[in-house]
Amino acid sequence: MKNIFKDFFSQCARPEGFLGRCMLRFMNFGHAPLTNWGLTHITFSGGMIMLDIGCGGGATLKRLLKRCPNGKVYGIDISEESVSKARNVNKRLLGSQVFVEQGSADNLPWENRKFDVVTAVETVYFWPNLPQCFQEVKRVLKPGGQFAIMLEVIEGDSVWTNVVEGMTVYSPEQLKDMLEKAGFSQVEVFKKKPSYATIKGILK
Repeated sequence: MKNIFKDFFSQCARPEGFLGRCMLRFMNFGHAPLTNWGLTHITFSGGMIMLDIGCGGGATLKRLLKRCPNGKVYGIDISEESVSKARNVNKRLLGSQVFVEQGSADNLPWENRKFDVVTAVETVYFWPNLPQCFQEVKRVLKPGGQFAIMLEVIEGDSVWTNVVEGMTVYSPEQLKDMLEKAGFSQVEVFKKKPSYATIKGILK
């Protein structure tokens, strides 16, 4: 049983195969309360162009468009399985309002100043070279653009860090400090019991 638990949750970082597909369904459902709460801290208007990094199964893309129906939303994920799932979940609007690519947070495949909003839900734990990734977010954000990180607060030495390989835990305060050092302004930390946190910054 312990091995099955570990095998399943090891799919968090890069879902693959049957267990990966199961994990993506689990993520789409399980992350809903955190995401819906976190998105209340973003100001939406008009036809925004939005990006979700580490888009997983694609549910956050749908939630972003629900709040900005005239906008366009882009997703990127390192996992081929995630890209396939996200495209399928959003197939009705794929190619018109929804665009999903495979790639990494440290090398985003878009031009400078493209996005009004960038989100990252339960994914910064796995980003390589976090300062470089934040510079990439800055690069693709428009001036005045919003960047929101949503996560469940995890202790540094927990069952998750022992089970999920490649996971690095950051406190909301650490992420706030890193965003400020990266050049974001008006960085705020929002918390909701028992463990939800959203860290939001504005590009100067």
